[in-house]
Amino acid sequence: MLKNEKSIKASNEVMIQFFEWYYPADGSLWKEVSQEAKQLKKSGITAVWLPPAYKGCSGKNSQGYDVYDLYDLGEFDQKGTIRTKYGTKEEYIAAINALHQQEIHVYVDIVLNHKGGADDTEKVMVRKVDPENRNEFISAPFEIEANTKFNFPNRKNKYSDFVWDYNCFTGVDCAKGIQEKCIYSIINDYGDGWEEVVGEEKGNYDYLMFSDIEFRNPAVREELKQWGKWYHETTGFDGVRLDALKHISPDFFNEWLDYMRANVKPGLVAIGEYWSNTDLHLLEAYVEATQGRVQLFDVPLHYNLHSASNAGKDYDLRTIFDNSLVSIHPDLAVTFVDNHDTQPFQSLESVVDTWFKPLAYALILLRQNGFPCVFYCDLYGTCYTEKKHDGTDNHVTLPKISALEKLLLARQQYAWGTQHDYFDEPNCIGWVREGDNEHSGCAVLVSNGEDAEKAMNVGPQYAGKCFIDYLDETHTEIWIDKEGIGSFHVNASSVAIWVLKD
Repeated sequence: MLKNEKSIKASNEVMIQFFEWYYPADGSLWKEVSQEAKQLKKSGITAVWLPPAYKGCSGKNSQGYDVYDLYDLGEFDQKGTIRTKYGTKEEYIAAINALHQQEIHVYVDIVLNHKGGADDTEKVMVRKVDPENRNEFISAPFEIEANTKFNFPNRKNKYSDFVWDYNCFTGVDCAKGIQEKCIYSIINDYGDGWEEVVGEEKGNYDYLMFSDIEFRNPAVREELKQWGKWYHETTGFDGVRLDALKHISPDFFNEWLDYMRANVKPGLVAIGEYWSNTDLHLLEAYVEATQGRVQLFDVPLHYNLHSASNAGKDYDLRTIFDNSLVSIHPDLAVTFVDNHDTQPFQSLESVVDTWFKPLAYALILLRQNGFPCVFYCDLYGTCYTEKKHDGTDNHVTLPKISALEKLLLARQQYAWGTQHDYFDEPNCIGWVREGDNEHSGCAVLVSNGEDAEKAMNVGPQYAGKCFIDYLDETHTEIWIDKEGIGSFHVNASSVAIWVLKD
């Protein structure tokens, strides 16, 4: 068995990503988490993924992915602010405690690929690389002044006295006094060139941004282990969301997770982001490289949902799970509809169209396999303005998905037991959940075309019983025949969840 394989079907866990890229930079997120904890519990949420909580190089405007100081959770006056975009350290810990009081697990965002906002520069030897083939050096070694010295003077060595210098980094993309923007591979004491990563995109995609961390340096690995221990002791998180796995050697996370699980938090949940649009074999390769230590976001499934939302009735719903991680590693797949990276104006923009989102959420929430993740914007809705390159404003509204709350409740109440699929028509697919000793089951239909009907067998235990559509306010009734078969209906471009009438 793979190291992180586990059954999540028995408890119908569901996670929410409780942030979005354009959340206001007013320090209010941690307070909102505390305020919403009880409602999240009522909605059936069992885990909350929180954004990076440490100080970024853009200070109070940082989403947390431009990491400056991992030990500053909104405690020190650094980068022009004490609080982060989301609040103070005290508010962060209070939010985690509020979730724990509701028996909700907390998964924290771990960004270990790079650091930004160095405190000083150093003279280092580098070579330029071809940005489209990072294995190809396009210059002889030469010296630059690079942003590679991090000593965090305003923290004054509290929690850690570790100083990051050029031996802690593999590359940078800028140099003092040089206007040219390019990628420099640093020649340090631990390697000349990049670390081995999974995949051959750009030759080697170890370098992503800022000052890229050098995991071949044993002092770096030890410091990050001690930081992980400190972070858990300080906050008491239950799991981690690992950022940018494509750009980090899997060997590091194998070592780091083994340390954390052996010495800090047995059973620590690890969910990773390896962004691969359609190349399922890369996710498979990462699963193999880490021996299943990490659950992965099912990015290929997201793109299937995105494509289906754009194609409408021209998309063959029978193929919706083709090439998805959940189809081959159901216990390692974290399924999602959208996230902060797929939002408008992001480099990975691929928003699932609003009309299709109830269908998409039914496909991840009401089926037997996968660990579903709900997006903040879809549960709460959001509006924001983004400046375009020409200086004009783009106003975007991502509306609250009105059916999502009922879909979450349906997962808790009805999505139990053995599943039987009816993927037999291109524009209407369905499945049945039998239920178990404590829950009655459901029959689900999804249509991306016209109104449709499908005969499905819910089981002889429901013979002579009446089913109604959980999402339909008209309370249409369907009676199950003596063999357990009902003729279920779904409206055009919609989802129907047929459940036993009380």
